Amino acid sequence: MSRINYDLMSDVELKQYFLKHRGDQAAFQAYLDRINQRPRRIVASPNDPDFDQKVQAAIRQKLEASSKKQQEAD
Repeated sequence: MSRINYDLMSDVELKQYFLKHRGDQAAFQAYLDRINQRPRRIVASPNDPDFDQKVQAAIRQKLEASSKKQQEAD
């Protein structure tokens, strides 16, 4: 059996692979490692007076970006 090189897969390919091969712990770990390497963006601190508005704006941006990606894929 040949060893799969997860580094050669895109993020989407790796995610699709581990979802199809849920027993492949190495694929799952590779995906988690890749996700955890991404910088985290802080939207707002808990004491921020505009916390709710900033969180809602960040959610809208994510949804719009996701929708745009989906439209481009179709």
